[in-house]
Amino acid sequence: MEYKVSLSDIDILHTLGKGAYGRVRLGFMKSIGEYVAVKIIKKATILQKKEVEHIVSEFTILKRVNHPFIINFKGFNQDTRYLYFVLEFIPGGDLFKYLRTIGKLENTHACIYAAQMISALQYLHQNNIVYRDLKPENILIDADGYLRLTDFGFAKVIEERTYTLCGTPEYLAPEVILNKGYDQGVDWWTIGVLIFELLAGVDPFNTTDPSKIYRKILKGKIRYPKNFNPRAKNLVKHLVTSDTAKRYKINDIKNHAWFEDIDWNLLYHKRIGMPYIPVLRAPTENINFGSYPDSDTLAPAIATEYDPFIDW
Repeated sequence: MEYKVSLSDIDILHTLGKGAYGRVRLGFMKSIGEYVAVKIIKKATILQKKEVEHIVSEFTILKRVNHPFIINFKGFNQDTRYLYFVLEFIPGGDLFKYLRTIGKLENTHACIYAAQMISALQYLHQNNIVYRDLKPENILIDADGYLRLTDFGFAKVIEERTYTLCGTPEYLAPEVILNKGYDQGVDWWTIGVLIFELLAGVDPFNTTDPSKIYRKILKGKIRYPKNFNPRAKNLVKHLVTSDTAKRYKINDIKNHAWFEDIDWNLLYHKRIGMPYIPVLRAPTENINFGSYPDSDTLAPAIATEYDPFIDW
């Protein structure tokens, strides 16, 4: 499949989100008459922060993956200043914003959301991909209420183990922090953290002092709210455990009592009604995303001889 898209075919509109290496903007792809999300990455920042390997990995993985709960990659292009990754536009905003609006989810709501992310991670693992950055900010809500995993900046194809310290501090598994080497099991730890956050409204290692986060994770003690669903609690305990041999794997997770009402096949084919359908207007009205100033200064141009992406 040819992934190169013409930049002249895309009208670049307002900003949907901002990250360390650039921003995501709404775009309109004239040739197909559709809105898209355009991830605009500053080449100079990537070189300065020595993140070329992560970007190459993200690009490689985005081209490979195809799953109902993972965002679709439509193409890319570049100039001397930026890389442009063109992705499908998911109009409902991210799960982080939704959670901050409603506080926390009902048990069945949390269960059906967690199940979709488990399905997506299972698919990635079957393709030897570890995701490494599961959190509400990286989960988008589609028009039909189903979820889409996005942002593959930390995802990596691994055959056995890897040692890179990367991810978001509150969601890191102990073996990542301790630089012990790890495999796809780190993603099941983060599923446990996500389930807790969906039901409690905060992550289990929440603290006002960032320097204490790693200490809390390594200690591994979680305080559960009084009304926390007992089945969910049992599952979280088997996921958020530093003992990697005892940490639940995919079959343990999917067969757990908390998921007894989930038909995994119907879910995969999107034949289950979602508990929340986002309010949608024209994409240009931007009601489900934050507001960001668009006055970004132009990134420095990279000379051809120093550009690692020139042959893409």
